[in-house]
Amino acid sequence: MGTHPSGASTIAEGPSAGEELLGLIRDQPEILGNACARFGADLPFLLKVLSVRTALSIQSHPDKVLAQQLHAERPGVYKDGNHKPEMAIALSDFEALCGFCPHEELTAALQGVPELRECCGNAACEMYLSSPPSARREALKAAFTALMTADTALVQRCIDSMVKRLHEARMTRSLSAKEQLVLRLNDQYPGDVGVLAAWFLNAVTLQAGEAIALAANEPHAYVSGEIIECMATSDNVIRAGLTPKLRDTDVLCASLSYTQGMPAVMRGEARLQQYLTLYRPPFEEFEVWRFAPPDGAKVSFPAAPGPMVMLLQHGSGLLEERELGTTQSVRRGHVLFVPAGTALTVTAEEGLVAWFAAVNSMGL
Repeated sequence: MGTHPSGASTIAEGPSAGEELLGLIRDQPEILGNACARFGADLPFLLKVLSVRTALSIQSHPDKVLAQQLHAERPGVYKDGNHKPEMAIALSDFEALCGFCPHEELTAALQGVPELRECCGNAACEMYLSSPPSARREALKAAFTALMTADTALVQRCIDSMVKRLHEARMTRSLSAKEQLVLRLNDQYPGDVGVLAAWFLNAVTLQAGEAIALAANEPHAYVSGEIIECMATSDNVIRAGLTPKLRDTDVLCASLSYTQGMPAVMRGEARLQQYLTLYRPPFEEFEVWRFAPPDGAKVSFPAAPGPMVMLLQHGSGLLEERELGTTQSVRRGHVLFVPAGTALTVTAEEGLVAWFAAVNSMGL
């Protein structure tokens, strides 16, 4: 839901019905309010709902400098020149691979998973294992790049060996969570190098209501579950594993930040009087609000200084635009564009749960 040409939203009702949202914004940039001066005549964020049954690709999103370079060189692959920081808010139990795992965990994997060590090569593994902290980033880059660019036949043989070994081990002991995960990934993408890459990455499980924010140049893969996702307006994805789509392995390996450690889990900031929870990542383009009032509650919101997109996840209600005095019924699945300067009153009915995406610091 947004203005990116890869999936542009179209207005469904009213005098502008049938027009793309971007066209309306370009004709009336004042509906962006203060956001127009910061981002120009466009909506700076995208709102998505994802339901992940099969793992999505191991990928990263370029920063602005790299995005502009890639777009100029290959506009058919990299559709725009913008970066794509994003935030995932769990609607259910949600699994992801996210960022490089801590040094101690990766050390254990390189020492304890012989197939991983074989694919990375002894030289790269030893360089990482013996590197002082000051040189560890470059050593991590060398080891990960060696794995991701390993010969396809070697990768297949090592994965087959690992899978056989783990199935045999299952007869005498319980497998670790990461061991179980790599077996699941291999069931979905047999012989894919991304199966082994999972040993390098943090396995993160979010409960409903928890969130993670992903900056540019961080490797990640969504594994399972349902989320609300918000991001800057971009469709730039650099893929390198767990996918039948185009892989750009050299670019991904060269551009990652190679920062190690578990990602911070966000739990939202509650605004109890208005039944709101705010998720505000460290990105200027967006923030997300969850609105879950009890049935019958009537909540008035002041006019926001920037535009918002409202998604009704559950239930129904009445939405009043106070300045115009108009009221409309809204229900599950409805999506509304809320121009800057619009004062709203929402009356909840039948388990209303709604999400508002807004420019960072310009929302409810």
